[in-house]
Amino acid sequence: MLDSPAMRGAPFVKMHGLGNDFVVLDARTRALDLTDAQVRAIADRRTGVGCDQLIVVRPPRDAGADAFMEIRNADGGEVEACGNATRCVAGMLMGESGRDAAIVQTVAGLLGGSAAAGGRVTVDMGVARTGWAEIPLREACDTLHVPLSLGPLGDPVATNIGNPHATFFVANVDEIDLATLGPQLEHHPIFPQRANIGVAHVTPEGGLRLRVWERGVGITQACGTGACAAMVAAVRRGLTGRRATIVLDGGPLEMEWRADGHVMMTGAIATSFSGFLDASLLG
Repeated sequence: MLDSPAMRGAPFVKMHGLGNDFVVLDARTRALDLTDAQVRAIADRRTGVGCDQLIVVRPPRDAGADAFMEIRNADGGEVEACGNATRCVAGMLMGESGRDAAIVQTVAGLLGGSAAAGGRVTVDMGVARTGWAEIPLREACDTLHVPLSLGPLGDPVATNIGNPHATFFVANVDEIDLATLGPQLEHHPIFPQRANIGVAHVTPEGGLRLRVWERGVGITQACGTGACAAMVAAVRRGLTGRRATIVLDGGPLEMEWRADGHVMMTGAIATSFSGFLDASLLG
């Protein structure tokens, strides 16, 4: 119920990874079930708390995990993976336990987090998938050269890193009108589950500059799974080595696509503030 005692005054923590921001709710000791409308109300930046994603931390479903992380986009829909949220939740769990490692469970699998230098957090985002049916795409095609174009964008690389991504390589990401092109490409029929849309260019240092239109959210300051997808795409195209710095609007992520297929991501996390949700947000 919207006005149930379990929902009144629910505590939350506002966290972010390079400006990709989250409202984190703890449901490990209390019942917490949110409708899409409730998520949208909390995520609203003018009348709610404001966030790209709302995160619900639940008891683990697997004995090998420290917690289960439910991920809801700002539009209310549930998604499979969020790299920056995984870093934030892993950091929170490590802070609680005093350990330098944590296992975060998502619908995409078990993701290991560990403490890194400078207060940063590293997460193993698992094995990148590159088969057309794994993305998924509507029909069989070469995921290294997807037959898709719109305006100045064309010939993307498709990758699944817990959720679907299309990465377009361009001369200069800042010259791309991602706010206009992103939503059209997100909903293109070639993506039956929609897709996150990234635009990237190679930097003089041999890394990548990346901007991402996130499925169900819009342009974000940083997208962890988008950075993972861009790393994999760049290596497959022969544009970078297996280790590179990816600079997003919110700052840098240190990336590695290991030989075993796992994608490692390291970056900063921060806690902005904490508080209690007012019942008016939920009804």
